[in-house]
Amino acid sequence: MASKTPLTPKTVWGKVVLYLKDNRHVALHVACGDITDVVIKDGTLVINVVEQMLANLLLEGRGIIERALRWQGLDFEVEINMKNIDLSDADFDKKRLKEVFGEIELIEKKIWR
Repeated sequence: MASKTPLTPKTVWGKVVLYLKDNRHVALHVACGDITDVVIKDGTLVINVVEQMLANLLLEGRGIIERALRWQGLDFEVEINMKNIDLSDADFDKKRLKEVFGEIELIEKKIWR
């Protein structure tokens, strides 16, 4: 019986994340859980990320992601695409602090001159 779920990037990626969880690929599952920018293009699943550390983890786990796609009956290539986002120096510093320390609250103090 064929699945009635439409083949959209969102449904395909959701099943990849489910596969990772069910097969106990914990680090990859956690990393992929927050990824929302995924595109299907010419038989390729393109995963767009902005963090190099995440891109490296995805590159290492590419074979597992491809297995998750085959589990769905899909024969897609996997491409990890680094997106460039222009940030101000302050925004870059905040982003980097959150990468290193996790979810933190930054209190900005205004300095009057």
